[in-house]
Amino acid sequence: MSKGHEFAKLYLDPTACDGHGFCAEVIPDLIGLDEWDYPVLHSGGLATDVPDHLVKDAKRAIAACPVNALRMEKKD
Repeated sequence: MSKGHEFAKLYLDPTACDGHGFCAEVIPDLIGLDEWDYPVLHSGGLATDVPDHLVKDAKRAIAACPVNALRMEKKD
């Protein structure tokens, strides 16, 4: 059994987002763009689990967001 990563849930705040789209470029496995080029999580909600192998990319996406519309938290 593999140990889970410390940070495993990615949250999108659509009210903070300005639609730059950097996040979707950095982590296309979890984030796409809608018809207005605003990010949407492939999970269909405002939060998604981040697989261990994508945590580094998720951190890069968070850092790339100029309006801090993404955050990551530890699993419950």
